[in-house]
Amino acid sequence: MLTLDKFEEASKIVTEVTHETKLVYSDYFSEKSGNMVYLKPENMQLTGAYKLRGAYYKISTLTDEERSKGLITASAGNHAQGVAYAASKYGVKATIVMPTTTPLIKVNRTKSYGADVVLYGDVYDEACEYAYKLADEHGYTFIHPFDDLAVATGQGTIAMEVFKELPLVEYILVPIGGGGLATGVSTLAKLLNPKIKVIGVEPSGAASLKESFAKGEVSTLSSVNTIADGTAVKTPGTKIFPYLQKNIDEIITVDDDELIVAFLDMVENHKMIVENSGLLTVAALNHLGFKDKRVVSILSGGNMDVITMSSVVQQGLIFRDRIFTVSVLLPDKPGMLAKVAQVIADNQGNVIKLEHNQFVTTNRSAAVELRITLEAFGPDHKEQILNALDEGGYKPKIVRTSL
Repeated sequence: MLTLDKFEEASKIVTEVTHETKLVYSDYFSEKSGNMVYLKPENMQLTGAYKLRGAYYKISTLTDEERSKGLITASAGNHAQGVAYAASKYGVKATIVMPTTTPLIKVNRTKSYGADVVLYGDVYDEACEYAYKLADEHGYTFIHPFDDLAVATGQGTIAMEVFKELPLVEYILVPIGGGGLATGVSTLAKLLNPKIKVIGVEPSGAASLKESFAKGEVSTLSSVNTIADGTAVKTPGTKIFPYLQKNIDEIITVDDDELIVAFLDMVENHKMIVENSGLLTVAALNHLGFKDKRVVSILSGGNMDVITMSSVVQQGLIFRDRIFTVSVLLPDKPGMLAKVAQVIADNQGNVIKLEHNQFVTTNRSAAVELRITLEAFGPDHKEQILNALDEGGYKPKIVRTSL
């Protein structure tokens, strides 16, 4: 069982490998949500995520014989790095099975800690099934990423740190994939203060725990589809499910588009890189049905590859009307492009890309299409530019931006 004694034991043990991630008060998210919002930046851990806590504590509870057999696990990345690093500290072999869709940065970092990496399956569940097969074949000791009470106890040490810094915390928001982090945090939080509320947050494209809660039993989604790869789990843990039922007060789901905007907000206002799964609790701040409460949002990880980061930033700028594309029809005459450009310049628009299509009509002298991708300061500035173009007689039309 998850007991206060075990949580206290784990809290001491994990300090051997974890950084102290102090709470960060967020003026921006506090003002935006109407609450007092504190961020728990587990993205600043040595391996880039909270997973090191559960992996290290779990391995500490194994016998010498269990460790000597070698360890194996399946993970979309963060648990992989946690097990790999923890295993290296204990001087034992680790094999990690990761989905083929795992970002390259997570694969390379896992290898850098000395683990053998096997890529298999499109999602975590397929990788996990294969890891169990390898464990049976080679006699490895399996370290489950979330459906293990010792692992959940290690993850729950986050709550111990939160209470030490913010004893009067009223709400804790925790990301949910398989449910290990949510189990540990919610169970310990309730032990320390039964009145506290713990809200789990899932991506809407992988809301397996919400589905399971609705049915009253562990349920498996037919598929998952989300940019939050660390929480793309079709089936929550069965061993930890009763704890989740008892201690999670509410589940909020957020769309991928909300995560994209949250990434931009985090970078611009806190200068922190947080992966999509880690941003679930930040995006959920917009869905809270209360005000003026002390809220802690757990940022579970920050392992995001540069290509994904670039794509998310671009999409975030588009969603925020900071980048948009407008189409205008012009007579095919010299000097027309300069006139349009002058209108945009007079209104402080910044041209990123131009596309000139002479074949939009059969009468080129009547009209050619000019597509202009612009950078603006936001929605109001965008409207200002569009109005100026309209007043100039160019009849602007917003079209899909393609960068």
